[in-house]
Amino acid sequence: MIFKQTRFVLALAAILSVGALAQTGSAAATPAPTAPAPTVQPKIGIINMQQAILASNEGRRDFESLQKKFEPKQTELKGMNDEVEGLKKQLNTQGDKLNDEARANLVKTIESKQKSLQRSLEDAQGDFQAQQNDILNRIGQKMMEVLDKYAKENGYTMILDVSNPQSPVLWAGASSDVTKAIVDAYNTQSGVAAPPAGARPSASAKPSATGTKPATAVTKPATTSTTPTTPH
Repeated sequence: MIFKQTRFVLALAAILSVGALAQTGSAAATPAPTAPAPTVQPKIGIINMQQAILASNEGRRDFESLQKKFEPKQTELKGMNDEVEGLKKQLNTQGDKLNDEARANLVKTIESKQKSLQRSLEDAQGDFQAQQNDILNRIGQKMMEVLDKYAKENGYTMILDVSNPQSPVLWAGASSDVTKAIVDAYNTQSGVAAPPAGARPSASAKPSATGTKPATAVTKPATTSTTPTTPH
């Protein structure tokens, strides 16, 4: 009897030992909880794209060339405007001394020349605007490639264009403005030398009849009543 009990106790001890080893192995196999991934802080920059295009060596060169191209048209428009203003002055100072037919012919001439001036001015401004947009788009597309490379190399999450006055950006620190950095990088890549020092072109400059006040509607002499009504 004692012998049987001893065998039972030994067998029980062996079973318990195996169970303990199994529990230990199971605990060791359980993976440790992983630490949460570190939060990546977004890096946001701003750029005035239009200013960058105008400030680049290529932009300055091309816009200065465009303005010089339209200088003859500017001179022509000024001459047309001066002629209209001269005729209007003549009508205002001498209209009461002219007979009805002469006064009516003078008013008709002024109206015709003023309409011609307006058409020429609108055509020149439209042509200038179209060529200006071509420059902006051409340089802008190449500058976007420079911006893309710069943003990736410097870890930017987002770069916002603040060229438009309606931009939603209300405030940004000076350190977030990458405009100059992009201009410098673009100048290096383009290889275009800086143009001679001088007045920088403006993207909003358009041909106009400069030198005199804009042509206005014909003023009828106060002493007459037969002068045709002029359009406004």
